[in-house]
Amino acid sequence: MAAGEQTVRIEGRRLRITNLDKVLYPDTGTTKGEVIAYYTRIAPVLIPHVTGRPVTRKRWPDGVGTADDPGMSFFAKDLEAGAPSWVQRRPIPHSSGPKDYPLVGDVPTLVYLAQVASLELHVPQWRFAPDGERGNPDRLVLDLDPGPGVGLAECAEVARQARAILSDMGMEPYPVTSGSKGIHLYAPLPGEQSSDAITAFAKELARAIEADSPDLVVSQMAKSARPGKVFIDWSQNNGAKTTIAPFSLRGRAHPTVAAPRTWEELDDPELRHLLFSEVLERVEASGDPMAALGFTAGARATEDGPLGQYIAKRTAGATPEPVPANPAGAAASEGLPRFVIQEHHATRLHWDLRLERDGVLASWAVPKGVPSTTARNNLAVQTEDHPMEYATFAGTIPAGQYGAGSMTIWDEGRYELEKWRDDEVIFTLEGRPGGPLGRVRLALIRTDGSGEKSTWLLHRMKTDAAGHPQADGAPVVPTDADDAAPAPDHHAPAPAAEEDADPSAVDADDAGPSLSDPADAALSGPAHAGARIPPRAELRPMLATTATPGIARQAARRWSGEDDAWVEAKWDGIRAIGVWDGQRLHLRARSGNDVTAKYPELTTVDLGLGPEPAVLDGEIVALDGQGRPSFPLLQTRMNLEKPREIARETPRTPVKLFLFDVLALGGRDLAPRPLRERRRALEKLATAASGPLVLPPVFDDVDAALAASRSLGLEGIVVKDPASPYRRGERTEQWLKVKLTRTQEVVIGGVRPGKGGRSGTIGSLLLGVPGDDGLHYAGRVGSGFSEATLAQLEARLTPLRTDENPFVDVPRPDASDALWVRPDLVGEVEFAEFTPGGILRHARWRGLRPDKTPDEVVRES
Repeated sequence: MAAGEQTVRIEGRRLRITNLDKVLYPDTGTTKGEVIAYYTRIAPVLIPHVTGRPVTRKRWPDGVGTADDPGMSFFAKDLEAGAPSWVQRRPIPHSSGPKDYPLVGDVPTLVYLAQVASLELHVPQWRFAPDGERGNPDRLVLDLDPGPGVGLAECAEVARQARAILSDMGMEPYPVTSGSKGIHLYAPLPGEQSSDAITAFAKELARAIEADSPDLVVSQMAKSARPGKVFIDWSQNNGAKTTIAPFSLRGRAHPTVAAPRTWEELDDPELRHLLFSEVLERVEASGDPMAALGFTAGARATEDGPLGQYIAKRTAGATPEPVPANPAGAAASEGLPRFVIQEHHATRLHWDLRLERDGVLASWAVPKGVPSTTARNNLAVQTEDHPMEYATFAGTIPAGQYGAGSMTIWDEGRYELEKWRDDEVIFTLEGRPGGPLGRVRLALIRTDGSGEKSTWLLHRMKTDAAGHPQADGAPVVPTDADDAAPAPDHHAPAPAAEEDADPSAVDADDAGPSLSDPADAALSGPAHAGARIPPRAELRPMLATTATPGIARQAARRWSGEDDAWVEAKWDGIRAIGVWDGQRLHLRARSGNDVTAKYPELTTVDLGLGPEPAVLDGEIVALDGQGRPSFPLLQTRMNLEKPREIARETPRTPVKLFLFDVLALGGRDLAPRPLRERRRALEKLATAASGPLVLPPVFDDVDAALAASRSLGLEGIVVKDPASPYRRGERTEQWLKVKLTRTQEVVIGGVRPGKGGRSGTIGSLLLGVPGDDGLHYAGRVGSGFSEATLAQLEARLTPLRTDENPFVDVPRPDASDALWVRPDLVGEVEFAEFTPGGILRHARWRGLRPDKTPDEVVRES
């Protein structure tokens, strides 16, 4: 081995490193060893922003040099021939042939790139799709580049202008001081549009800001136009272009960093670029300010590795669980693979079975644990893969985090594998000496679904691997972990805990609490003498009035008096009134239609609400991989009618019922009671409720609730008068809704045929909002449709065709080739604003609203 060389092992990878004392930044004396140390320490926050993206590097083999003698640098796209074989790579076609770009998903790869003096890491705004092709961009970037005579202060001013526009569109941006000259702004995208479309959008956004501030902003490329102004470079959204990665070093005279910042920092008149040592101190103290755009940019978990879903559901530092930076998993352990069974006292007790497989722990939630007899099969629901470090995890997951509750190791050891197929796994576990499991041969047999949330049976085999009869084992007995367990967290889902193999069997301890406290005597009532479904008039929900944040703040101050404000999040789902009969839940949509059969995970199981009947108000919500409400996901459920389709889609897209009010309990009408009393009754009722029911928190500050809703990508907030009674079927100003994303319910009155790629199907829908004299035209919507959505709309609208124009004022150009339909269907769109003439600008389709009728549609203010 040559002098100055050494071989190191990092996360199981062997790597040769050289010349650690070589100075790469002469002005500061920063060495290659310090550069390697920086990338090693910053990896947990850097990797989420680059994983799955091809990395273009800027290399300085002999260092950056000085102002008088700058070092030679060059961009490197193709991975060097001598790169270690374990460095992940993906090819991208070029005119000269395909080039293998490195993918950075672990610390060893970062160290290798630093070893070859790749100081700067540049990535595009898209990730590779699972098929190896380019995906759509999942983030937008604006490069605010100061021209001669301006600096960071002017860039910060432009950043604030851009933020105001993007935030109003539901795209909260994150600032990064680039480490070179200006500021980068990143905003999440849903990944539904091409790079070309996002580039065009960014260009129009830059032009709009330029139009508002022509003396400060320029959007054209010509350098002659830039002196004294900030150039908004929108072109870096092009699929072929890259931007310096957050937390990457810069090849400047000093080792500065592209550093994510807070908006408060941008207000500092002394704002400056940060050195790598300062960035390390900041991250160790307060983490990554733009963590929300890491693995889950665009509210989607990265597909670059089996641990992407696991990482997306957890926040490092907020939970004691291991949260690795690398979603790709670890190297296999030596000898037989490992297993662990953990007892999880979450919202509902269950056991987690985890088997080592391909560097991760394949995991199943088993509500009844390992079956003690060959005569019994226990339900198991597959959850996301877990990191290998989880095999030794025990502790308490805090309230508010995914799977909140206490976790202990029930048993652990090694296992012998006989078969591993997509639908069947056969294996023999051998637990700790003297442990509860012993040696047992088991089989997992898939019964429905695939991947995460698929359902399986856990079966105790009649014979062991040698063919000898297998004796029964001891029943699974919970430990006393409940004594130390926190209160159930109703907004942190516990994997599969609600999937009980025998949902009709309810222990006495599982029954809902009675309202027997003296302080609650006013809310209690006689036990029911036969539950009934109330008439439709009693199941009409109370509605909120649209308001601005300022109006909501004033109302909150007026209502709260000496107390805190009452603010709830606005969940992006569909309103539902639930009627609990003591055993099962019946659901009615806002329209009064019975939707019980549509959501069997809510209506065919015992939800643990106790024996007394109750009428509940809430929102049916579908959560994405990050645990955020997703209306597009809910669309896959709410329009299904056939039992077979519902049964097939339920495990793929499960829903939850977010509860926020109780109208009646035990035969007593609670609607006249103040909201604060109804909430107390609801909290008592839901204490023992199971996983599909969620009791969201109440905020005590309007601005804090708005900030939390923005950061979580929620629809908005609802500010309520805590003294308000429940006014069935009324829209009242005692409840005020503030929307962060502008949406409008609309009535479909016509179809314009598609052209080009849409030929033969729907090109756009003609929309209306009812008025006193009929259906007023509100414009067209032609974006936001998937192929499945178009097929669904075609099937629903074709039977409604008519020769009669349903609008009172549709313009002639829009009516020229329209196919009219009866105005029976209600949909919902996102939009930027209403024109003075009442036309929706920049409308985008969100979905049908079968829970609404046309006469309920009103124009949002």
